[in-house]
Amino acid sequence: MTIEGFPFQVLVHRATVRKQLALMLLSALATLCVLQSLAVTSARAPSEVAAGGARWSARRTLLRPDDDGAKRLPQALIIGVKKGGTRALLEFLRVHPDVRAVGAEPHFFDRNYQNGLQWYRDLMPKTLEGQITMEKTPSYFVTREAPARIYAMSRDTKLIVVVRDPVTRAISDYTQTLSKKPDIPSFESLTFKNRTTGLIDTSWSAIQIGIYAKHLDNWLQYFPMRQILFVSGERLISDPAGELGRVQDFLGLKRIITDKHFYFNQTKGFPCLKKAEGSSRPHCLGKTKGRTHPNIDPEVVQRLRDFYRPFNMKFYQMTGRVFGWDD
Repeated sequence: MTIEGFPFQVLVHRATVRKQLALMLLSALATLCVLQSLAVTSARAPSEVAAGGARWSARRTLLRPDDDGAKRLPQALIIGVKKGGTRALLEFLRVHPDVRAVGAEPHFFDRNYQNGLQWYRDLMPKTLEGQITMEKTPSYFVTREAPARIYAMSRDTKLIVVVRDPVTRAISDYTQTLSKKPDIPSFESLTFKNRTTGLIDTSWSAIQIGIYAKHLDNWLQYFPMRQILFVSGERLISDPAGELGRVQDFLGLKRIITDKHFYFNQTKGFPCLKKAEGSSRPHCLGKTKGRTHPNIDPEVVQRLRDFYRPFNMKFYQMTGRVFGWDD
């Protein structure tokens, strides 16, 4: 049988081929639309997460309901200083939805480096794209090997140092040790190699930590100043929202932590959070924070101020910020 000169079987075959081609074309167009949709979603995700956008969170749940993030090496570290206010800063930062931090101090770059980066990564909390992984270990700032080790992990790591009047910091350091070892010598006797000559014992860690300019020299051999932020321990108490604003800017975060997150606890003498991370209740730092300092001989305090003054001046010059410890 023929139709207009063509065998019927040929016409049927051609119709079948056209139908198959049409179906293939529709399938290809559908696939292309899906790929374009995913590409747009991927491109928009980081900015929306950084802004704390709920829309991205909802979309992410729809696309990958089983995705609770991944463990990543930290992009930012609080590296010091001991008794400067590092615990307060970390607790305040954890209120931010785009910050995830380890609670305990890992001490990876000073005590546990031999365990390797995989061990270190496993300590970290899971984060989503756009969130920042952090940890704090105050002893890093005074550990000679720490800058090179952190640089080897990532030269882009952002570093935060909470600093405090070195004299007050030394007394606070001593107070902490005294609470654990009540039989240690007096602060005055530990401060001097020779009380008569007034020679300060810089080998005592409580004194040595406060020579900030010396330690900073070591860090600047590996990291530029633009990657290091110095937070005032004093202003963290008097104006926590102001200092947290600087920290959020430095980390590239939206300023979410503001005055509304804090109240001043008169008993402890420092600010507390109205709502801690993952809680609807007020939260203050533990009883080990805000200890009453022992009375120190005013002459010893003055000698320490005289000792630290030139180091403080150099530190102000290096950081471009006057902290006012010598007023």
